[in-house]
Amino acid sequence: MKILDLYIIKRFLGTFFFMLALIMSIAIVFDVSEQLERFIKYDAPLDQIIFKYYVNFVFYFGNLFSSLLIFLSVLLFTSQLAQRSEIIAIFAGGISFRRLLRPYFIAATILVGISLYFTHYQLPIANRVRIQFEEEYMNKKFKIKDDNLHREIEENTLAYFETFSTINNIGYKFSLEKWNDEGKLEYKMLADRAKYDSDSKEWEIQGYRVREFTDNGEIISKGAKLDTVLNMEPSDFGVKLNIASTMGYTELTNFIEEERKKGSDQTVFFEIEKHQRTSYPFATYILTVIAVSLAGRKTRGGIGVHMATGVLIAVVYIFAMKVTTVAATNAGLNPMLAVWLPNIFFAGIALLVLRRAQK
Repeated sequence: MKILDLYIIKRFLGTFFFMLALIMSIAIVFDVSEQLERFIKYDAPLDQIIFKYYVNFVFYFGNLFSSLLIFLSVLLFTSQLAQRSEIIAIFAGGISFRRLLRPYFIAATILVGISLYFTHYQLPIANRVRIQFEEEYMNKKFKIKDDNLHREIEENTLAYFETFSTINNIGYKFSLEKWNDEGKLEYKMLADRAKYDSDSKEWEIQGYRVREFTDNGEIISKGAKLDTVLNMEPSDFGVKLNIASTMGYTELTNFIEEERKKGSDQTVFFEIEKHQRTSYPFATYILTVIAVSLAGRKTRGGIGVHMATGVLIAVVYIFAMKVTTVAATNAGLNPMLAVWLPNIFFAGIALLVLRRAQK
């Protein structure tokens, strides 16, 4: 390995870790300002806030956006090399553009390897600790155990679903209980299912049976349908999908197979999670080629033009990923294809800009 290789690798990794530390510091400051009231309200211990929540917070979001941060890092320091005419000097010394890419790919491979290891093995453990903290100190009213969903919607009023689908906003085996201050049950409703209407903000209770306990005895009633307003929304139950982020690769694969056998309509979300763990790290190679090809040419606008172009490409990449994942969850697009399609598209862009790069 030559001095040039070591120089570029050192600049690559140094710039990336600097940007990662900077972005994560800003993210923590914003999150603290948003969550501080909850931390105080639920008496969250300081050591758990730091080591159980924010350390794992950094692992999760740092890994999630690592490929895009790598892209911006390569743009930044390569633009600096180009503006100082170092790229021109490298070409004048007989180094080809392909040879110049070698240290970039060595550094990218190091980061891809770290990301793959963390994503498949270490990050699920970190996510499990972080989510447990969130449930204990940030979402105290909402607890999950297996498929059973409990929520205290008002004081002494408990709602329960055996299962809930966030796709069609329907919960099955619904019950609602109201207790008095003395701990005695006053009201209990059992229903086959409850469906949320996003327009009227009401819940349609279907196949319900009600028992009311009064001083004069018990009153029983039933009906086919009842529209009512409850202090809860389907988004309160969406956290269940976070279970996927707490599973290792093998565990997640087995879980998907079990859910598929059950005919679960949420399998697609877990399949997307599984494939994203590999597609996101490998996007680093594609984005590195694009960044070097764009930033390696000295321009009149300088670093600002390269960074603006980079931000635009990053936004398009994120938008493309969102479009394809929505197509998978709502339009039946194959989850694996949906996750890898943006990488395939940007690989084509990478080949295009590579041909036009300064040689």
